[in-house]
Amino acid sequence: MRSLSTLPPLKWRHTTGIPTQRFLCGFCSHQVASSQGWAATLAKGGSNAEVAYLYVCPNCQLPTIVWANGERSFPNALPGASVENVPRELSILYNEARSSVAVGAYTGAVLICRKILLNLAVAQGAKEHLRFVEYVEFFADNGYVSPHGRIWVDYIRVRGNEANHEIELMQKQDALMLITFIEMLLRLIYEFPSKVPRDTDS
Repeated sequence: MRSLSTLPPLKWRHTTGIPTQRFLCGFCSHQVASSQGWAATLAKGGSNAEVAYLYVCPNCQLPTIVWANGERSFPNALPGASVENVPRELSILYNEARSSVAVGAYTGAVLICRKILLNLAVAQGAKEHLRFVEYVEFFADNGYVSPHGRIWVDYIRVRGNEANHEIELMQKQDALMLITFIEMLLRLIYEFPSKVPRDTDS
């Protein structure tokens, strides 16, 4: 089945003017504003008050539902950002973690992030079959984390171990912290070096 995000450009019929709303599109991750779509009222209760709107994203033409008070939208946008030049397997895991947060699966996202850190550390020269804490320390000890970033390492070490060994649900903040940390590492290791011009003889 094709992903909605890979469909060709769509044209929606019979859209109407609705209150203009800014939102972060859950499909293309662009901050957009739209006034085209459909309004919804409650199916029961007899009120004609508009409680939600289905907006058509002006960038990707895919639908986003936004509650009338603007507090919630669906689908949620992915946290973090895409990173260029990342090996395919790591890129898939990174996007799985981002997608997990978008649907509220925070414990799953933390466990995926834990797997990413293990794989990333080994790819950078860490030994295999170490404890998770040793892989996290690897990044701090080998210059991937600034001295001021040590607090991130400690946070990730503690929360990562709790997610794996304790019966404890992770929270949104736990997953977002891990994804932010991993995005930084992926940029430092893969994206930034790929942007340096190969010809430096000028």
